Amino acid sequence: MIRPVLPGDVTAVARALLAAPGSERLPLCRRIFGGAAEAAAHCRLFGRLHPRWGDGSLNTAARRFGLADEPFLDDPEYLSCTRLVLRELAEAVVADGEAPAR
Repeated sequence: MIRPVLPGDVTAVARALLAAPGSERLPLCRRIFGGAAEAAAHCRLFGRLHPRWGDGSLNTAARRFGLADEPFLDDPEYLSCTRLVLRELAEAVVADGEAPAR
């Protein structure tokens, strides 16, 4: 995935997860992160957008799926989706060998 990750990236992925049934959210989140990573590598190698996943941003990868309307931040399901995105993001950062920002 392209770095830095912007707040809109997190929001877009959380909205995609919110539109999915609860049992499908973790696999979908990982699919979005994987697609963004694939697209980023494709862009570096070929200098053009990935035909399916776009520019390597999480925002673009998430938008391949239906996004729920953006709810208020105190919506419990949206908070759950946002926490899931942030956990996966933290794992991706650590996996890339970077210490998470504090």
